[in-house]
Amino acid sequence: MAAPWEDVLRDIPAIQEAAVVAVDAALLQGVLMRTEGQPNASDVVNFAPFTLLPSAVPSALFEQAYAVQQDFNMLVDAISQNKEFLEHTLASTIKVDDFTARLFRIYTQVLEEGLAQSVFLGINRSDYMFDSGVDGTPALKQIEINTIAASFGGLTSRTAVVHGQVLKVLGKPQEASHLLPNNPSRGLALGIAKAWELYGSPSAVVMFLVEEVQRNIFDQRCVENELWNRNIRVIRKRFRDVFEKGSLDEARRLYMDGQEVAVVYYREGYVPSSYDEQNWEARLLLERSRAVKCPDIATQLAGTKKVQQELSRPGTLERLLPGHTEAVTRIRATFAGLYSLDMGAEGDKVAAMAIADPDRFVLKPQREGGGNNLYGEELRQVLEKVRDSPERTSYILMDKIKPRPAMNYLLRAHRPLQVSECISELGIFGVYVRRGSELVLNEAVGHLLRTKAVEHADGGVAAGVAVLDTPYLV
Repeated sequence: MAAPWEDVLRDIPAIQEAAVVAVDAALLQGVLMRTEGQPNASDVVNFAPFTLLPSAVPSALFEQAYAVQQDFNMLVDAISQNKEFLEHTLASTIKVDDFTARLFRIYTQVLEEGLAQSVFLGINRSDYMFDSGVDGTPALKQIEINTIAASFGGLTSRTAVVHGQVLKVLGKPQEASHLLPNNPSRGLALGIAKAWELYGSPSAVVMFLVEEVQRNIFDQRCVENELWNRNIRVIRKRFRDVFEKGSLDEARRLYMDGQEVAVVYYREGYVPSSYDEQNWEARLLLERSRAVKCPDIATQLAGTKKVQQELSRPGTLERLLPGHTEAVTRIRATFAGLYSLDMGAEGDKVAAMAIADPDRFVLKPQREGGGNNLYGEELRQVLEKVRDSPERTSYILMDKIKPRPAMNYLLRAHRPLQVSECISELGIFGVYVRRGSELVLNEAVGHLLRTKAVEHADGGVAAGVAVLDTPYLV
C-alpha cells in the first residue's frame, strides 16, 4: 500500500525544503490551532500538526467507507428513536458509569415530559482503520462512531491544498492533481442550515455550545463562517452562560440574552469533566427546549461504546433497520470483533480470554475524545482488577486492528523533523436531518484522515497524538 514517493523520503535536503514550504502553506490556508500557553487567545497561534506527505489509502476501502455512511446515519437515527433498545442496551452500564447514567436520566425525564423538539439534526463521523488481516489483504474495520462534537471537519477542508503544494515542490505535480477535493465544513453547515430553516424562525440564531478552553476554535470557525455566508446568525456560548442567561418560554422556545435559538450545535459535553451541577442543569434546560439539538441526548447515547458492541450481536441490525437488508450487510462488513463484559458466563469467558492474550484486544470505556482506550499489560491489569465486579460492564472489548505501517514525517510546532513509522485512521462525516418521521437530508459530506506514529496506541489530534493528513488513493 505504498504511496509513489518512497524515493523522496530518503532525500533529506528536499524533505527539509518541503517542510518549510508545508508549514508556510498551512499557515496561509488557515490550518491553525491556538497555543497551549494561550488556549483562549488568537493573537498567538500556530499550525495544527499534520503529515508532510499524503498517506496511501486503498481506493476500494475509501469508496466502501463513503458508501456505508448514509446507512450509518440511518442507523444512528433509528437507535435514537428506539427507547426500548437504549434502555435494554444501557441497563448494565448506567449502574456502574455515573456519566452515562446522568445522560440517561435527562433522556428519560425529557421523554416523560414529552419532546418539544420536532426537527432532529445528526452530525456524526464514522472512524475506520485498515486491518491487514491474516493474508495481508487490507479490510475496512470500524473503530467507533462519534455522534457528538465530531471535530476537524473545518481544518481538514484546508489540508489537501497544503499537501498538493508539497507534492509540487517535490516534483510530483501529476500526483498532486490526484488529491481529492474535500470540504466537510460546507456539508456540516448545510445540515445545520437545513435544521435552522425547518425550525421556522428567520430571526432565530444558531448557538455553538463551546468549551471553556478553545484551542481548536479555527476548526469551528470554518463551519461558522459557512453559516454567516448564508446569513444565518451564530452565537458562541458555554454551559455556564446557558445556566446564567438561558430561559424557556411557555412554548419551550429557547432564549439566550433575549435571542431565540433555533439550533444548538454541541462542541462540548462529551466527557464527565464538562459537567458540574450547574452544567447538568444547563444541559437539562437545553434538552427540554424546542431548539434543534445536535445531538439531542438520545443521539449522544446512540454513540456510546456499549451500543456499538450491542449492534454486533446477530439479529440486532435487522431489528433496528427492518427491510434494509443491503444496508445491514454493508454496515456489518465494517465491524471488528466486539465482546460484552456484562456479568454472567459470557462476560466471564470474554474477560478470561482478554486476560490470557491482552495484545489481541482493546479495552474501551464509555468515553469520547481520544486517549481513553487500554491496551496490552494495562488492559490485563484493569481487567484483573474488575473481572469479578459489576464495574467491568462499563467497558467493552474489541479485537485489536492491525494496520500496515508506512513511513512519513509528522510536522509539529517546535519539534525536530524526523521520519516515523505511521498508521492512519479514516473518518467519514455524515449529516442527516429528520422532521417528525421524515428523513429530509441524509448525506456523506467529507472525510478526515489522521495519522500517528505506531508507538502511540491511542489518541486523536485534539489529544495531541495524531496529526492531520490527506488520503492519496492507490
